[in-house]
Order: sequence, then structure tokens, then C-alpha cells
Amino acid sequence: MTGVVDAQGVTKRYGEVLGLNGFSASFGAGITGLIGPNGAGKSTLFRLLAGQLRPDAGSLTVLGEPSWSEGTFRRRVGYCPEQPSMYDWMTGEEFVTYLLRVDGYPKSEAKRRAAEAIEIVGLTEAKARRVRVYSKGMRQRIKIAQGIAHKPQLLLLDEPLNGVDPVGRARLIALFAELGSSGHHLIVSSHVLYEVERLTDQIVMISNGRALAQGDLHRIRDLIDARPHTIELTTPDPRGLAKLLSGWEHVVGIEFVGPDRLTVRSRLPDAFYRGLPELVVSQGAEITAVHSSDDNLDAVFRYLSEGIG
Repeated sequence: MTGVVDAQGVTKRYGEVLGLNGFSASFGAGITGLIGPNGAGKSTLFRLLAGQLRPDAGSLTVLGEPSWSEGTFRRRVGYCPEQPSMYDWMTGEEFVTYLLRVDGYPKSEAKRRAAEAIEIVGLTEAKARRVRVYSKGMRQRIKIAQGIAHKPQLLLLDEPLNGVDPVGRARLIALFAELGSSGHHLIVSSHVLYEVERLTDQIVMISNGRALAQGDLHRIRDLIDARPHTIELTTPDPRGLAKLLSGWEHVVGIEFVGPDRLTVRSRLPDAFYRGLPELVVSQGAEITAVHSSDDNLDAVFRYLSEGIG
């Protein structure tokens, strides 16, 4: 069955380095999570899908067209890269409008589309502010606005939740779910399985440039949940936050790793991530960043790579 994206034996080289190594997978309609550790090839795949790179080998189709197609086809794809490549001196409105103008839209239509997209991501009140004063979550939302302003069928989101605070993370997840339900197809990459599972049960796992598994991976999640999950939190009050978290039954360990950081080990990662926004709202906890090295997920990738099970 033809998917929104179909890849067969796709290889991309950077000199002697393989970005993708015979990658084969199909991404269906709706929301699909692309899960892999840092350096797995997620960003390379997105750049190929966005038409920024040409495959060295294999077949790659997007919305039924070769990924290297030119012309109006490119307007059917929206891309939000992981790196914040933004013009900080512009306002949010100017940023989105400018990129639409570069894409060939007339001035009046670009302004209208920019306003609509900014409203969808909930930044209308901040559209006149300079991007340089935006928080991490706001910068991610304005990137998404530029990605959807031309109303693409497929939206590529590369690590959109990385480094975002818990409340901002919850807002972005709700936004992605809304976009998916409104007819957009989304591919959302992450190195944290639990983030993506809140959006979809359709997952493609990638490691070392190869697709290891795809589909409904609750069995894989069960393997991960068998061991405590480690999460690093950045906060101006690590001891106060530790006191709040120590009361959670599923938290089995807390370690201070810096003046503004602590790591937490939880037996129930889903419950932990769900509870963070409520902790911020109801207890006034200040958490500026959430990060997981996801050692357990890396172990599952090694498990799959070795062909066990």
C-alpha cells in the first residue's frame, strides 16, 4: 500500500559518512513518530523529504511524487528543522511573512497567510514582538507557523519538543494533535518515545541510518518500561523541586548534578511526563528544561539491531 512517504533502500552519504544506510519504511496518513537516538539519521531523512538533499541510492516518494521534484510540489510539504535558523531581529509576523514572500506569494497574500498561521499556533498577541525575546516554546511555535502557513499536506517536525518546558511541551503536543485531526499529515521526530506516544501509536524506529521497526510498538514500550527511566530537569530551585518529586510513588531516585539541575529516575515515565505540567501549575514549580538521555531506549535500539526477539 502506498503511504504518504515511501522509502525503499534509501542511502545518503556525506563523504565517507553514511547519513542513511538502505533506509526502508512507509509513513501512513495522520501522525507518525520517527524515533531514534541522536545521530540516527532523522534530520538527514527530513532534509531528503523536504527536497534539500538528493538520495544517493534507493527510491523515495513524498505524496506520490519523487522527493526531488520541483515546482509547486514543494508547497505541499512544510518543514520545521531542529536548529532554530531564524532572523532574530524580525518580529514573528515579519519572519513568517518574509518566508512566504521568498516562496513566491504576493505581499498581501503572504501577510494574510502569516496572520492565519500565527493564530493557529496561538501567538497572535506576540506577533509584533522580536523573535529574539521569544521563549523556547514560542520559537518552536513560530517555526511551526512558517511550516504551515502555505497549508501543506505534509508537515515535518524535527525534534520540536527538545528543550521546551513542561507547559510549553503540553501546548505543542495539543497543537500537533489538532493539526493531525484537521487533515494534515505529520512526521514528528524525537529521541524520546514517550513524547511521541502521546500523539500516535504509529512509529518508525531508526538507528545508524536504518529503519529497525515500524507500526504499533507497545511491545517495545513494555521492554523500556521494565527498567527505570532517567530524566534530567533544569530548575533554579533543584532542592525544592526534588522535595515535590520525592512524594511521587514511581520516582525511585533523585540526584543533584549541578547548581540548577537534577536527574530523576522513574518506574512510570508516562505518569512522570503527564504529571510535570500539573506540578508547574498547581505547585508553582519552575522547570526551564526537560531532557532525557533515554539510556533505556538506546538499549532497545541495540536489542533490535542485534536481531534479538
